[in-house]
Amino acid sequence: MAKKRYKTKFPVARIKKIMRLDEEVGKVAQVTPVLISKSLELFMQSLIDETCKETRNRGAKKMSVSHLKRCIMNTEKFDFLKDIVSSIPDPVESIENNEAGKIPVKGEKDKETKPRVTRGKRK
Repeated sequence: MAKKRYKTKFPVARIKKIMRLDEEVGKVAQVTPVLISKSLELFMQSLIDETCKETRNRGAKKMSVSHLKRCIMNTEKFDFLKDIVSSIPDPVESIENNEAGKIPVKGEKDKETKPRVTRGKRK
């Protein structure tokens, strides 16, 4: 009888290796890392979906760290991650500290710059 292959997004061998690093973990059944990989995939999908909703609610086109933080802070099922994201500055603080959200670059003066336009191939 041939072994059944499971398609997973996260490397099963690496998960098994990480599990072996813990001294309390004894032998691991062959299907255990596969299940952990699938549950990690579902967790990440849930986190990204909720963060995407937050991003759209804010009218933004790109997902940012602040959207992820807001999602974690406002969604009960992600409460266990609050300690991790608490050190990320709130976007309101960033805007107050940097005029209109502009991050100053060392040596840059308050001047408007035109975007660089390149035509053709560079050698």
